[in-house]
Amino acid sequence: MNRVSRRWFLTATAATAVSVTAAGCGSSGSTTSSPTGNVDFWTLQDPTNPVQKTAVDTFNSGGKGKVSMTVIATDGYKDKLRTAMGSSKMPGMFFNWGGGSLDDYVKAGKLVELDAALESHFLPSALAAGKVDGKLVGIPCRGTQPVFLFYNKKVFSDVGAEPPKTYADLRDLVKVFKGKGVTPFALAGNATSSWTELMWVEYLVDRLAGPELFAKIAGGDWSQWKDPAVLKTAQMIKELVDSGAFGKSFGSVNYGPGGTTTLLNKGKAAMVLMGSWEYAQQQTEDPDFTKKHLGYVPFPSVAGGKGDVANVVGNPTNYLSVTTSAAKQTAAEFLATTYSDAYVRGLVEKGEVPITSDAAQFLAEATDPAYANFQYDLVKKAPAFTQSWDQALGLTLGTPLLTEIQKLFNGQSSPEQFVGAVLAIKK
Repeated sequence: MNRVSRRWFLTATAATAVSVTAAGCGSSGSTTSSPTGNVDFWTLQDPTNPVQKTAVDTFNSGGKGKVSMTVIATDGYKDKLRTAMGSSKMPGMFFNWGGGSLDDYVKAGKLVELDAALESHFLPSALAAGKVDGKLVGIPCRGTQPVFLFYNKKVFSDVGAEPPKTYADLRDLVKVFKGKGVTPFALAGNATSSWTELMWVEYLVDRLAGPELFAKIAGGDWSQWKDPAVLKTAQMIKELVDSGAFGKSFGSVNYGPGGTTTLLNKGKAAMVLMGSWEYAQQQTEDPDFTKKHLGYVPFPSVAGGKGDVANVVGNPTNYLSVTTSAAKQTAAEFLATTYSDAYVRGLVEKGEVPITSDAAQFLAEATDPAYANFQYDLVKKAPAFTQSWDQALGLTLGTPLLTEIQKLFNGQSSPEQFVGAVLAIKK
């Protein structure tokens, strides 16, 4: 038995109500499934699968119902899930990205609402993307993936500079590094990498207007793109591009080895704005650089902006959701493993930074405790953790938004045209 209580409740969305308690305490079920029994768990193929498999095996050995784990390749996962969710063969639990990816399932009454008491086991800022219309429908099952600035310590030392704390510092550094023949920021701007440009837009909007602006947009008020902070952000992007902040050929640069990752570790670029997975990319390509010269800091503040400098954007985590076809009590008891000591330790061993409320005590076991604690503290202290916009909005809205962002960076749209084009996505 782990340290946490197994007793908590599930309430089905729509008209279905389900109360679940631990075995032996009584339960009431819905008409869609039995309280106990087998639960089919679908998950994406990724490095944390062994951790999930161990949790499944341990749970199944306890004799309180059975969980069957199905690992599905990344390509086609969302399509396969969408098809299954529209049929009579939907899984009882499934791995997901939260945000907009869950909206349709909630509207269709396919998911059960998880009790708010579960929130105490996780960092508050990482739970928002697991909610739809204020209802908790997904709990964290992986580590956190915030976005922040990575920098080359040696390049900075060579010019006697410090990483930026303010946007004014950032602009000054563009001039400094350009003068030394170093690209200030590596940026992947090729046809498939507009998601890397999105990070800049997300942070500038957050720093200017706070997280509330995008929250309104994601909530359905598309007219909020008219907010002055959006146009100001587009103007700031144009100024950065025109000033050479990203070099002259970022439109042909890819993300990863041979692209942004290599530019940073070879000293061709001073910084890169990227998700926490960049560390693993650098570790794989150049372990010596990672150990000696890779630095990381939060995105800087913007003078006069409403957003808290401690706010974070990125991928809060990935989530597990329960469907109305699941054996409710079995699902409830299994989900409790996601904040057990064994599960958290397993994630840390895989290089993840878990976002359970007590994960800090396990981070000393990480490969690089300093880096793990930096990420954990960043998320723990964040008043808001805004999910990547393309994930929060879903494919229908997120995909054309990425297209318009790329046009802005490429100079194919003026800031004013960018605002107009984004507003036109949803008429």
